[in-house]
Amino acid sequence: MFKRPLAVKRPLALLAAAALATGALAACDSSGSADGKLSVVAAAYPFEWLSRQIGGDQVKVTNLVKPGAEPHDLELTPKLVAAVSEAKLVVYLPGFQPAVDSAVSQHAVGRTFDVAGVEPLAESSAAEHDHDHGPGASPGIGEDKDKKAKDPHVWLDPVRFAKIGDQLAERFGQADPGHAAEYKSRAATVRAELEKLDKEYAEGLKTCQRKELVTSHAAFGYLTTRYKLEQISIAGLSPDQEPSAQKIAEIVAEAKEHGATIIFTEALVSPAIAKTIASEAGAKTEVLDPIESLPEGSSEDYAKIMRANLGKIRAALGCS
Repeated sequence: MFKRPLAVKRPLALLAAAALATGALAACDSSGSADGKLSVVAAAYPFEWLSRQIGGDQVKVTNLVKPGAEPHDLELTPKLVAAVSEAKLVVYLPGFQPAVDSAVSQHAVGRTFDVAGVEPLAESSAAEHDHDHGPGASPGIGEDKDKKAKDPHVWLDPVRFAKIGDQLAERFGQADPGHAAEYKSRAATVRAELEKLDKEYAEGLKTCQRKELVTSHAAFGYLTTRYKLEQISIAGLSPDQEPSAQKIAEIVAEAKEHGATIIFTEALVSPAIAKTIASEAGAKTEVLDPIESLPEGSSEDYAKIMRANLGKIRAALGCS
């Protein structure tokens, strides 16, 4: 399970939201939206991007996480609980955001698309101070040494994400049969784009001087496994975990051992520890985006950020 379990707060507010949702549903048609579009709630940005790409003009997508916010820390307002209640379909990843899990179990049973149901999440049982040798990475400080954790960042593997897109199109078609062919067609376009991304990554990372990525938290396990790299993470699966002094010293030593020139930070996470490690290892810092949420006001999208990430990884690893 993921760290920092959160409960949806203010039960009276949730009841009020559900009551409001019941009234709103009466005004909606069978698509779940008053304007006739398929009403979809996405639990985080990657699922919003995929839903919009496949749904096109036939869907109305609500992202539960506002731009610039950390999706792990999501707490649902009554308005967002109402959105879950009203949606024809909720696209989410169980365990990633406990507040969403709670709202779904109370207000959206039978109206969900479980991302992990398409692509089962990879597990890790690495010891506390070991670095990552595949998806999931090592558990963060404070987790049980032998506890298995699951990595939610499946969207960072374009091959897996394409499979999820194919199944999402099928689910859209079930919820809105009149546009099933259009959903399937757009999913084929999305698959082609993701396959192109996969080829770019495979080719771009084929010949590199190094294989080790030093990252703020263990978000890049699927990516490093897909392209035969290795992730050394400062924190575990949760980005706000505080590493011990011993863990920091170990990462500095490994960064020096592998000749790391860049320590990767994230836009939504404090770079302080990464900067300390970079200073001691004689390296620089650079932002590598796990694409959990878009920065506020950003004009970028999933595909653009993935390509920007590739350029940064190539520079960090000395790829030719």
